[in-house]
This record gives sequence, structure tokens and C-alpha cells, in this order.
Amino acid sequence: MKVIQLYKNEEKLINSAAQNKRDAQHQLFQQHAPKMLSVCRQYISDLQEAEEAMLNGFLKVFANLRTFKFEGSFEGWIRRIMIRESISYLRSKKQLAFSDEEIERYEAPSASSISALEVEEIQALIDQLPEGYRIVFVMYAIEGYKHKEIASLLEISVNTSKTQLFKARKMLQRGIGKLKNASYGTT
Repeated sequence: MKVIQLYKNEEKLINSAAQNKRDAQHQLFQQHAPKMLSVCRQYISDLQEAEEAMLNGFLKVFANLRTFKFEGSFEGWIRRIMIRESISYLRSKKQLAFSDEEIERYEAPSASSISALEVEEIQALIDQLPEGYRIVFVMYAIEGYKHKEIASLLEISVNTSKTQLFKARKMLQRGIGKLKNASYGTT
């Protein structure tokens, strides 16, 4: 029963926010901002720029709240807006670049080698990827988009999306190897 009540409260909160009730909008922002900043941060390495993209995303959320049809998750709906806003932000800053070079074969790092690394170290490696590599990697590996969807959203070819992903994985594999060697003192 509590689950149903929570959903009804969220629906009521969303409807109130859609009617421009500031307290409801504030509450929705407070509930979802931490996760959405994390989403924007995956695409934009600078925290202040990620915050700016998130705030712009919330402006779009509140402007389009009446279009949310309560089909699927509200958080997922916001997440899609944040992803698109992050991509738009990078485009506006001319930071989005893609390479059409040949795909090289790579070996995926083993789960045991990754589990020894700290989350911060992995995030730092992702942050060091070139923008195009990072965007495609996050969309594919973290958000679960397919190459066709990525290509459509980023206005690139499917092959470019695949190339960016494989190059990102290769760079991450090298970075993980360096971190492993450094932690074992074999650099």
C-alpha cells in the first residue's frame, strides 16, 4: 500500500509543479537534482559546467512538465532531458568532436582488475577521454543506448558511434592497466 501511496504523492507533486506551484517545483528539484547532476557530470567533466547544464535541463523539465504522460518513470523522463541538455551544452561550447578512424581490436579488462579500482579512479579515467569518446561510452555503457540511438541523438553515423566506443574502451583499458601497475608498484 505504501508504494501506491508514494506514487500518488509523486503524481500529485508533478501535477502541482506543472501548475507552476513553486514549492512543488522546488521539492521535485530537491529530489532529483543530485542524480541528475551525476548524469550531467558523466558527460561534462567540469562540475560547474555540469551544474549549468543540469539547471538548464530543469528549466526544460518545468517548461514541459505538462507533456509528461505518467507512462514510464518520471526519473527516466528527466534523465533523457538531462542527457540531451548535456549534449546540447557540449555542442554549444564546440567541445563535441568525433573521429572516423578505423576500429581497432581490444581486450576488455577483467572484472577482477576493475573491482580493485576505486570509483573515483574510474571516473577520472572516463573524464580523461576525448569528449566524443566519453559521450558515446557513457551513452552506451552506462545509459544503455544502442548505437543507432546514439547516432541519431549525436547526429553521427552508426559506424562513428562504434568507433568512438571501441577507442574509448581501448583508452580505458590502458588507463586501468597503468593504475593496476601503479597500485602493485610495477610502473
